[in-house]
Amino acid sequence: MKPKQRTALITIASVWILTATLLLVATNAFAQSRPSSGNIYSQIQLFSEVLQKLKQNYVTELSDEELIEAAIKGMLNSTDPHTNYFTADQFKDFTTSTRGSFGGLGIQIDKIGDYITVVSPIEGTPAYRMGITAGDKIVKVDGVSIVGVTTDESIKKMRGDVGTEVIITVSRPGIAGFIDFTIVRENIKINSVPYSFKMDNGAGYIRISQFNENTTADLRTSLAELEKEGITGLIIDLRFNPGGLLDQAVDTVNEFIGYNKLVVETKGRIRQDALYTRYNSKQRNYPIIVLVNEASASASEIFAGSLQDWDKGLVVGKNTFGKGSVQQLIPLSNNNGIKITTSYYYIKSGRCIHKMSNDKLLTGKEVTPEELEKENEDTHSQIYYTSKGREVYGGGGITPDIIIDNDLLTRFGVDLRRKNVFFNYAIDYLVNHDHKVSKNPIITAEIMNEFLEYAKTQDISYTAADLDSARSFIESSIKSELVRKVHGDLASYKISISQDNQLQKAISLFDRFKTLEEMFIYAEEFKPKK
Repeated sequence: MKPKQRTALITIASVWILTATLLLVATNAFAQSRPSSGNIYSQIQLFSEVLQKLKQNYVTELSDEELIEAAIKGMLNSTDPHTNYFTADQFKDFTTSTRGSFGGLGIQIDKIGDYITVVSPIEGTPAYRMGITAGDKIVKVDGVSIVGVTTDESIKKMRGDVGTEVIITVSRPGIAGFIDFTIVRENIKINSVPYSFKMDNGAGYIRISQFNENTTADLRTSLAELEKEGITGLIIDLRFNPGGLLDQAVDTVNEFIGYNKLVVETKGRIRQDALYTRYNSKQRNYPIIVLVNEASASASEIFAGSLQDWDKGLVVGKNTFGKGSVQQLIPLSNNNGIKITTSYYYIKSGRCIHKMSNDKLLTGKEVTPEELEKENEDTHSQIYYTSKGREVYGGGGITPDIIIDNDLLTRFGVDLRRKNVFFNYAIDYLVNHDHKVSKNPIITAEIMNEFLEYAKTQDISYTAADLDSARSFIESSIKSELVRKVHGDLASYKISISQDNQLQKAISLFDRFKTLEEMFIYAEEFKPKK
């Protein structure tokens, strides 16, 4: 008997078996709790009736498994964008990124409306190097539209064997037309602290890219090395950090606030939990700046907000993403699983960092500019207080003590990045110069002209105005790529940040103020006038 024939024969029986099972579950649930509205028993009967009629009358044969799975997904999707159903393989893969390595392009994505949208590129990955950035909407994969396609299906299209190419087409806010990125897939390994070094002004710099199981250990190692070098201050860079493990966020905060201090509470309908720091830590008296942006989410918001609440760090940059809901992974009997939003995060001051408009956007609902403006106004009308009595704002992410905008790439700069012009030019240059370059090479007029001629061979056109506006970026990028190939990623990164407006302004605060208290007083000038 063919599989389809067998399915047809058991269809009616399976519907009635399913009905009996659902009714039994409903009866048990009804006996244990009183539904807030309606009668769950009759609703399950209605569901069973619809399923039976659909199976009996639909024009083609339908799969019981697919129908039930669709019903489950629909039920979960009616709640919020973070409550999801996973097949066995998806459930197994879901936690991979928190264990430090996985295959792919190196981007954190979510579905906003019909579009798969980049939440954050992962530092050091092929997507990051090519210039994929937060907010990019992925419209095609290898020329095939993925508008309206599920997140899971989109991920399948983007994954592939290591070393193979995939073309990602994105729509970027502020840039007309689509942009194609040809990216070579890699085995993605996440280093939670990819960069840590002492800067020229004596302050230390630590970049935390994600909160995975290694973050606390990596942070401790970096702090010990920097403090041995005698740093006079510290920048902790959480920009584009999508979050990760809650316990790691708490333990990293512990390094700066000490033992038995409240970091975050999770409050839900069923239970509430309070997470406190667990161990003694070294007293750190140097000023600390926490750098955030719109792609800093979840655990990184808890970290930034906690240092702000305990007056242990000055938060600068842009308002964070506002992902303050807590999900619980629950395995099912068939090795599938579900992820359910169970509570919200509330940091020490009492602030809930969740931004409700994000849930609407992620489920495809329209949010008008007026609604966003009102949400922002409401956020700044909710006043909370730090441990020393400083005013901070509640809801809608973490509001920095000092707002600092970042520069955006021009279209000319985007084209140079996405076509790998800097990378390829550096290879040719080093072949012609015996792979010798200093750690701080000078980009002469001859090198610049040679680079621009090379760019023209890659079908990149530009005007004098384009070149004028992008010159500093181009010089820094050439220098950074040359140094990367000879002296490594860290030496290259130190050069690239010279063009980082947010970071450079944060660094300048150490030149003006010697203590965190002085920085707090200065930050008061940026508070909205009442």
